[in-house]
Amino acid sequence: MTAPRFTTLGCRLNAYETEAMKEMSREAGLENAVIVNTCAVTSEAVRKARQEIRRLRRENPEARVIVTGCAAQTEPDTFAAMDEVDSVIGNTEKMQRDTWAGLATDFVGETEKVCVDDIMSVTETAGHLIDGFGTRSRAYVQVQNGCDHRCTFCIIPYGRGNSRSVAAGVVVDQIKRLVARGYNEVVLTGVDLTSWGADLPSQPKLGDLVMRILKLVPDLPRLRISSIDSIEVDENLMQAIATEPRLMPHLHLSLQHGDDLILKRMKRRHLRDDAIRFVEDASRLRPEMTFGADIIAGFPTETEAQFDNSLKLVEECDLTWLHVFPYSPRPGTPAARMPQVDGRAIKARAARLRDAGARRVSRHLEAQVGRAHRVLMENPHMGRTEQFTEVAFDAPQTEGEIVDVTIAGRTGDRLVA
Repeated sequence: MTAPRFTTLGCRLNAYETEAMKEMSREAGLENAVIVNTCAVTSEAVRKARQEIRRLRRENPEARVIVTGCAAQTEPDTFAAMDEVDSVIGNTEKMQRDTWAGLATDFVGETEKVCVDDIMSVTETAGHLIDGFGTRSRAYVQVQNGCDHRCTFCIIPYGRGNSRSVAAGVVVDQIKRLVARGYNEVVLTGVDLTSWGADLPSQPKLGDLVMRILKLVPDLPRLRISSIDSIEVDENLMQAIATEPRLMPHLHLSLQHGDDLILKRMKRRHLRDDAIRFVEDASRLRPEMTFGADIIAGFPTETEAQFDNSLKLVEECDLTWLHVFPYSPRPGTPAARMPQVDGRAIKARAARLRDAGARRVSRHLEAQVGRAHRVLMENPHMGRTEQFTEVAFDAPQTEGEIVDVTIAGRTGDRLVA
């Protein structure tokens, strides 16, 4: 018998939850199993999940194959129909200790093959707390799950359920434990992070949580927030950007597009001017701030002129780090029923966006040469600046430490200290 093998596809939150599943499966005594934590963000993600499952079955013919994650939640029958799959469990079930206890004791497959409940009925976040997922230098804390919005391209709310938040006191206590264990940076994660607090008493905002963490955990050197919806940023978060040096000057924005009509067809809540205004305001408050963004190329009905508006947004929003997604129709979403853009055009537009992003990265790197930076070491020869830029070191450093350096040059997409 061997310990379970885990494969994670998709987002950082999935990776976080895999760590929780590892802990619960270990406690339950589960052995000789392969667990695939799937992603459903695009049809391509689901295809890759099926491909990965088949590969893992070939490599582990005697193991039990358990499929979970967003794709398992949204398409349980698809995976249950695969000969390679023994069990399918939903996103709620995967975070429950009883599930793993049942899987560990069910040696002859007596339980149902599919254990996937109605995710929309879930009103609380799972009770799991992972002290220190990530590297020895950086820990990730899940403060929110689910999404109340219904963007026309997105299936994720049906995989994650409605938005629900972890209470601020619970978050603060977890971060205190992480700092006590020597972590120098904590990243707040969630599916729709800026919706944090809407379901809690008095409906606090993400900025309230950030200010509370920084006040109550004074020994935390660096706090970072993951992807946010800029239109939902509150006054306290802007104040933290302006006044709290321990809040890292890097924001990843869920922009998706640069054309107003496409944004409306996506059912986004902002227009291009809203995005530009937010970046201008944040940069005025924190001049060293850098921005990343998610942008979709080839959304249904997108014309060349509308795509050009996304291309222009890279400059207008001063974007450095781009996540470019070539659109692929996701069954069950309104966008899948809209007139589609030719696949070759989508591929070409995505390439142009990536080229624009690469030029922005190059410009950012060149501007850092000769400057002083504080770098958090992720391993002996690589760390990241406060703006999340990678820095390479010839001489080994101590993993997890923050070191003061002057940038000597660049190599590829990294700075050199």
